[in-house]
Amino acid sequence: MILIEEIPVENINEFWSIHLKYLVDDGIIDDPEDIEYFSGDEYRDIIKEHMIRKCDKHHMVYFKEDKNRIGAAQYNTYQSEDGKCFVMDFWVFPEHRGNGMGHKCFEALEKYTKADGASYYEINSEKEDSIRFWKSIGFVENGTDEYDMQLFIKR
Repeated sequence: MILIEEIPVENINEFWSIHLKYLVDDGIIDDPEDIEYFSGDEYRDIIKEHMIRKCDKHHMVYFKEDKNRIGAAQYNTYQSEDGKCFVMDFWVFPEHRGNGMGHKCFEALEKYTKADGASYYEINSEKEDSIRFWKSIGFVENGTDEYDMQLFIKR
């Protein structure tokens, strides 16, 4: 059984230490400007501000199995709008990939976020293997975002 561990705002530095490694190692970013942005104060301060607001809070979570952290995610659920849960990051640590672990983690995230008002899910993705994963759990293409990155939705 996969459990969700919320990361409180006062403990986000540990998350940041693995976040950039994930973005680079999984080939999500490779441009020096992107690396600088995602490791910089501007991006991190915005996320922190969104974590402490009262409505439509930003969440950082770990996925846990048998008390071991096996992955992580960042998301916002917009209760003040239509319940969209926008998943910014979602990954299973490399040593835990395979055997349907990504599917199990997303099922746990769905259950967890629905209890907090999520009614549907959206994510952007460019990598072919990620797109295959999202489609395999029911996401379909849904246009592009402001950066012309492909969007996927699951209702």
